[in-house]
Amino acid sequence: MSETVRNLMVIGQGYVGLPLAVHAAEAGYDVTGVDVDVCRVKQLNVGESYVEDVSSERLEALLAAGRYRAVLDVAEAPDFDVCVITVPTPLREGVPDLSHIVEAGRSIAPLLCPGRTVILESTTYPGTTEELLQEILEDGSGLRAPEDFHLGYSPERIDPGNPHWGLANTPKIVSGVSESSLRAVSEFYGSIVEQVVPVSGTRVAELSKLLENTFRHVNIALVNELAVFAAELGIDVWESIDAASTKPFGYLRFVPGPGVGGHCLPIDPSYLSWKVKRSLGHNFRFVELANDVNEHMPDYVAHRVMLGLNQRGLAMRGSRVLLLGMAYKKNTGDARESPAAEVAKRLRRLGADVAAVDPYAEPPAGVEPVELTAAELRRASAVVLLTDHDVFDYALVQEHAAYVFDTRRRCEGHNVELL
Repeated sequence: MSETVRNLMVIGQGYVGLPLAVHAAEAGYDVTGVDVDVCRVKQLNVGESYVEDVSSERLEALLAAGRYRAVLDVAEAPDFDVCVITVPTPLREGVPDLSHIVEAGRSIAPLLCPGRTVILESTTYPGTTEELLQEILEDGSGLRAPEDFHLGYSPERIDPGNPHWGLANTPKIVSGVSESSLRAVSEFYGSIVEQVVPVSGTRVAELSKLLENTFRHVNIALVNELAVFAAELGIDVWESIDAASTKPFGYLRFVPGPGVGGHCLPIDPSYLSWKVKRSLGHNFRFVELANDVNEHMPDYVAHRVMLGLNQRGLAMRGSRVLLLGMAYKKNTGDARESPAAEVAKRLRRLGADVAAVDPYAEPPAGVEPVELTAAELRRASAVVLLTDHDVFDYALVQEHAAYVFDTRRRCEGHNVELL
């Protein structure tokens, strides 16, 4: 850590901002986490973490050492050397909503002083840092970048619940609006992660994030559509994927599922599509096709469950359907944009009585939360595995469920039907 950089402010204390704040504090920074959620700030200041990658014990230790505190307003932390913005960037009716970035920029602009560094981590379209955030900061501060303060972009690469790749050992792409800004951004991240990857400008860094997620989105859509057609052709798509995965070159393994979730895949590629359409007047056809395929997977899952019940002489209306997993990925409580919620919605519209089991995530309104027991499994006409948490007792499921529709290939037996 630089001797001249000690105070860090992180705006946004969610799945990206909180791990960054805690890791930096453990590296020696005095960190202030800013969040507009009153409940979150209260939890953080008593050492209660709501993010799986940050234990409450780590948070408590930093609070006791005076290295971390959470506040509701940036005015409570005016003396920062570096400010990192990690606020949400959702889509609103297909259009990027950058209002949280705008609000964050306006709030810190009056606090800017010469020599300070501002870094955006929120996923967004190329040009946001220089065309939007820089103008806001300059107008609100009377200063200019890069002459007076440093400004850069570094895309987040957080993978909640990943036991192998975390903030420290995942290479960090860094960029700046100038060489001096790039040095400042690189110096900061270089003090808390093992490897930084400098690129020539903020637009390159912004596009790199969208490329990473668009790559995954398109390939997941490919295997999802393949799974739909393979089922109609009477082919086990999972066996075909296993066979293809033995090729040691030219192939990357992707597997089908009930859809895509989290902030990244359902949203980020659409940022790129929107930018291409707005700036160039062209449709990004790969992204739009992938969106179409992945967005329809919850409908397909509900349809397959209905067919499975029909084959067993049961109607969907009035049947008890037990969903296993509501989070968008296994072993986490992250339910952002989870396809499981969409599956539940469609099953309820078809008249099913829907219950759900998830030790990490709460089910949506109208879905009864239950425990995974033999009695609940026997009570259900259909059990649908949507999120394959490791804590689930799959042997219990296979023993007591009359019919299992498994979208994750964790169960086997005569009563199991795979996606």
